[in-house]
Amino acid sequence: MSEQTQGEDRHARKQAAKAARRARRTGLRRLLPTWRMVIGTFLMLVLLCAGAFIILYLTVPVPDANAQAVAQSNIYYWSDGRTELGRTGDVNRESVPLDEIPLDTQHAVLSAEDRSFYKNKGIDVKGTLRAALNTATGRGAQGGSTITQQYVKNYYLTQEQTVSRKAKEIFIALKVDRTETKQQILDGYLNTSYFGRNAYGIQAAAHAYYGKDTSQLTIEQGAYLAALLQAPSLYDVRNTTPAGRAAAIARWNYVLDGMVTEDWLTPVRRAAMTFPEPTEAKATPGVGGQAGYLIEIAKNYLLRNKIIDEPTLQAGGWKITTTFDRKKQKALVAAVKKELTDQLNPKARPRTDTDVRVAGASVDPTAGKIVAVYGGPDYTVQPFNDATRQDNPVGSTFKAFDLAAGLEGDHNTQDGRRITTQTSYDGTSRRPVVGGPGKYAPPNEDDFNYGTVTLRYAMMKSINSVYAQEAVDAGLQNVRNTAIALGIPDNVDDMSGSNNATALGTATPSALDMAGAYATLANHGQRIAPWAVQRLQRDAVVADLPTHNPTQAVNRGTADAVTSVLRDVVSPGGTGYAALNLGRPAAGKTGTTDKNMSAWFVGYTPQLTTAIGIFRENPKNHSHESLNGTAGLSRINGGTFPTQIWTAYMRDALKGAPVAHFELAPSNGNSGAPLASPSASPSASASPSSTPSTRPSHTAPTREPSTEGGSPSDTGLPSGLPSGGNLIGGTLAGTAAGALGGPTGTNGGDGGGDIGGNDAGGISGSPSDPGSPETPFTGQ
Repeated sequence: MSEQTQGEDRHARKQAAKAARRARRTGLRRLLPTWRMVIGTFLMLVLLCAGAFIILYLTVPVPDANAQAVAQSNIYYWSDGRTELGRTGDVNRESVPLDEIPLDTQHAVLSAEDRSFYKNKGIDVKGTLRAALNTATGRGAQGGSTITQQYVKNYYLTQEQTVSRKAKEIFIALKVDRTETKQQILDGYLNTSYFGRNAYGIQAAAHAYYGKDTSQLTIEQGAYLAALLQAPSLYDVRNTTPAGRAAAIARWNYVLDGMVTEDWLTPVRRAAMTFPEPTEAKATPGVGGQAGYLIEIAKNYLLRNKIIDEPTLQAGGWKITTTFDRKKQKALVAAVKKELTDQLNPKARPRTDTDVRVAGASVDPTAGKIVAVYGGPDYTVQPFNDATRQDNPVGSTFKAFDLAAGLEGDHNTQDGRRITTQTSYDGTSRRPVVGGPGKYAPPNEDDFNYGTVTLRYAMMKSINSVYAQEAVDAGLQNVRNTAIALGIPDNVDDMSGSNNATALGTATPSALDMAGAYATLANHGQRIAPWAVQRLQRDAVVADLPTHNPTQAVNRGTADAVTSVLRDVVSPGGTGYAALNLGRPAAGKTGTTDKNMSAWFVGYTPQLTTAIGIFRENPKNHSHESLNGTAGLSRINGGTFPTQIWTAYMRDALKGAPVAHFELAPSNGNSGAPLASPSASPSASASPSSTPSTRPSHTAPTREPSTEGGSPSDTGLPSGLPSGGNLIGGTLAGTAAGALGGPTGTNGGDGGGDIGGNDAGGISGSPSDPGSPETPFTGQ
């Protein structure tokens, strides 16, 4: 057989085999590709991707240094969008050569950001793909970039979060890794990265946090600076929340543990290390007066809500319109000065009138806008925002949350009676709480014993023994959950659902937190988280901002019932009677804490909610000190300076606005009049005059009366009106409310409550107090 014939025969057999295979592929199998087709397609795609990669690698150039490496200023505006509030962004940078940066500090940065730095080729494939995918799908920027990529982004590109920028970053990083040494890359990274406190580069950071050159940093200090790279503002332990501090220290430990893993640090030396506290932040030029506090709140709002990341914001060029109202801000500063600062005399009373600090925040309850804040006297003098600090117990202002928890849902007393504002309780001082987690018997102010009183009356007089029991009846965990729902952060200290003392205000939310939570009550139970930025723009690009839709935190009937009770606090017989000078319907609650460490008033009208807190702090060790003796008074209660500041501010802030009345619809069972004023047995108390002064005397009395209320036998009303005894709250106090233009008797004494009674505004109890074995806190 010829070769031609054999070839034709083989070809025929192959064709027959193909035909046979095709004959066997019937139905759906005929639609599926063969394995040869799959492999062929895959190889073709690989070749195409490889070709595209090579083309991009060759065509994407390494650009010149980015002009954005020198950050621009950011301009912040008042709420009108035209008037400048302040500027930030003056670059603080001092480059240093790598050989002046301790090797331990270099290793700490590598441990924090890129432990494979000396091994990788400039990119981390898995991390880069994850970051690109999250950016493309709108889930935000994610970790995964190598130090080389971060250096490329900082020095050659921008902080823009797009897929195209990420692609350029990858190819430039590959080229830079080939054209620059690892030492050059690390040098550039350490001198361009942002560390917080307006410090660009490791040298500026060393001075900002430790007041020394980089070459003098210890291992512990270098590790902390390395930890800051992930979240500079959040991890600044001198100016963050307790949760932020815990996160910063955890990150610091992560860095050091990584150094041990990489054999850059011995386990023995690591075990002996303690956290290196940085120095206090120094003021940033251009943010003096109140501007720095307001800008800090606006900046943190943007960062914590992930509207923008910190490097992008710090790159500058942004125009930021805040919610802060210039008129209201000036009114708040003026009120603090007139009602408190001008009454202090540090020269005459250096031990009591120095280092007195005020925390203030004001929120529009119908919109959630933060309109004014008092964070301190001057940001350039005190660059720490007292309005947002979370380390001062709020005392009896927390009782509003106790009551809301009891009214929300179906809760009963120990003997089975449903909890309403009219439910009666035993107001005996040091009465043991029944049904709580452990023994607890808090004293009332001055150990004052009350008879049977309603919850409404007990709020008027801030009776500890009543609300300690009511909170247990409502469920301490329910109290905690209600406070959180209203707006108190769930991570504040000392707000446990298993501690009796939680009921009396051991929790430490900030003034801004309290203003936001009370704003929910003012807004009929609808919560709008406080916010601070209305517009964010750079060049022609306007950033998307979150919407602020309300959520129903508690039922309207519950919120309105609490408001009705808090209106009784602002009555001639209530602890907040000084707020009557506002001349408008108002609701609120006073608070004073153990050993007079702080004093509060949180209150609202339908248009505006404001929280004011006062405390003293040792400037050297930052420990809190008692307010006893401040301004020549032996005790400072919530009904004194805090209420006076609140009243003076609210009067000016609402000047020209129509008088708004509370439109309340309290839930069933919460609209009756308060119980008649009880008979009580004072253990020791002097009564104030029947016409209380709205400003405390500045001559220290030997035994001043309670400034948050009178004794049960004293009405606190102007002379000529009858005293307490058996009067029902909807009459006299309602008449006082009517004089202010408010409703009378429409919502169970909405304009007032029982007349007379002592407030628990002062503090009793100590660690050795046998009546308070669980905790000395009595949170008046």
